[in-house]
Amino acid sequence: MSDRGDTTGGGADDLGATVAALTADDIEPARRRQLLTRMVGQARARGISDLFKPRAAVRWMVDTVAEIAPHLPVRDLATLRGHFPGLDDNALAERLIRNAARTTAGIGAAGGGVAAVEWAVAPTLLSAPVLLAAETVAVVAVELKLVGELHEVHGVSLPPGGSQRAVALVHSWATQRGVNPMMPGVGVGAVLGTAARKELRDTLLRRFGRNLTTLGPFLTGAAVASFLNRRATRSMADQLQVDLRRRGIARPAPPPALPGPPTGT
Repeated sequence: MSDRGDTTGGGADDLGATVAALTADDIEPARRRQLLTRMVGQARARGISDLFKPRAAVRWMVDTVAEIAPHLPVRDLATLRGHFPGLDDNALAERLIRNAARTTAGIGAAGGGVAAVEWAVAPTLLSAPVLLAAETVAVVAVELKLVGELHEVHGVSLPPGGSQRAVALVHSWATQRGVNPMMPGVGVGAVLGTAARKELRDTLLRRFGRNLTTLGPFLTGAAVASFLNRRATRSMADQLQVDLRRRGIARPAPPPALPGPPTGT
């Protein structure tokens, strides 16, 4: 995907590309802040006003998560093994959780940085819900990606891509339990219907309400948001793993990486 600079268009492809970029765990803080700022512009372009309307923000978050969930870049086990060679299942899962928690903490810090600029200039509380909605969606996207990859590590099958996988990821994230292939609504042709949207809305509302407590002048909100995001991601993943370990497939550890050529030291 190409970098569109400071584009703030409201198209689905633009927003999806921004969110996908934010889920990466190897981007610099300045780049993350740039992406989150772009996402705020895209949120405004898609209909969130600058007024304090939490219901509108939550409705936008539900619609946006439902839209992006089928397209999140969840890596399969072979790809994960290639990225993190030599790790057994437990170590690989721990690495993924650590990286995701760092990423969501970074998003919280980036959101605080954007908020700090707005506190220093014009009426900030008018735009704060838009920023918090964008930050919440970005954090949820990271966690949904983590949910999918933890299923891969533990050998618990996900439905194929598209809407079926989206429903499974959202349900697993909201309940902090592994995907149940017999769960109603995850069959052929599943869509993110009424029940799944309500589940997603309720969980997002709790997250959004928690994030409202991070508002504060300058960088105080950044520190709090960073801590809360890291803790929430870790807590969700730890709880999910309890269930995944119970139903997962035990596999032997991968062979150790081959030694490199002699270095003479």
